Amino acid sequence: MKTHSYQRGMSIPGMLTVAAMVGFFIMCAVRMVPHYFEYLSIREIVTTIAQEYNREEQSIPDIRRRIDTMFNTNQIYDLQPKDVEVYTKEGRTFIDASYEARVPIMGSIDAVMRFDDLKIETGNQKF
Repeated sequence: MKTHSYQRGMSIPGMLTVAAMVGFFIMCAVRMVPHYFEYLSIREIVTTIAQEYNREEQSIPDIRRRIDTMFNTNQIYDLQPKDVEVYTKEGRTFIDASYEARVPIMGSIDAVMRFDDLKIETGNQKF
């Protein structure tokens, strides 16, 4: 009497499908990670500038010059210094560096990364 043994495992089309999906997510990560690291640099720069701000000795144009210098030194390309808002409200000075980064994935498919937690009050460590 013959017993039938069944094969177990994935077929070639199944393996190719899984490989294509894994490849797509790796490609997305490779394209998005540099923008995330640039966001971390921007957050560190803005936080440092906000903490070191002294209202008696510095003005809003001084903050803008410092942001421009720090962005240039750290090679920040996703956010331009002119796009960072520095304003005074109710006697307190704020720096708002919130922005979006659009990353082309393939063809007409883009990923939008929104970094909207960069509104910082000077003199404080609040996010």
